Amino acid sequence: MAKRRPSLSRYSAALLFQYRVVTDGVANRRRTCEKRIIHFQAADGRAALRHAKKRGRQAEHKWKNKDGGQVFFEFVGVRDLIGCDPACEPDEVWYQIVEMMTPMERRGILIPPESE
Repeated sequence: MAKRRPSLSRYSAALLFQYRVVTDGVANRRRTCEKRIIHFQAADGRAALRHAKKRGRQAEHKWKNKDGGQVFFEFVGVRDLIGCDPACEPDEVWYQIVEMMTPMERRGILIPPESE
């Protein structure tokens, strides 16, 4: 009897990275960071977390800057893992149903201007 393959679900993960610069053996304390959202399929939540961590580690790299300091692009961790509901459209990552007071009347407060 053939083994049945588990169906894959869609997940999104918010990853956090840092740029750590080491000059004369001393690392900077204030660091530029990158927040990155990736989208992928996995069998379940545990597999999704493993995949997200693996993708983060694979993105790490290092180089020398123009001043001779060593720059490390490092994976800090997974900030959020979202299981995409099967009811989502194929291009939709996430949705939430909430109650709000008069959202259309308050859209100027709730929705940032296009210039932002």
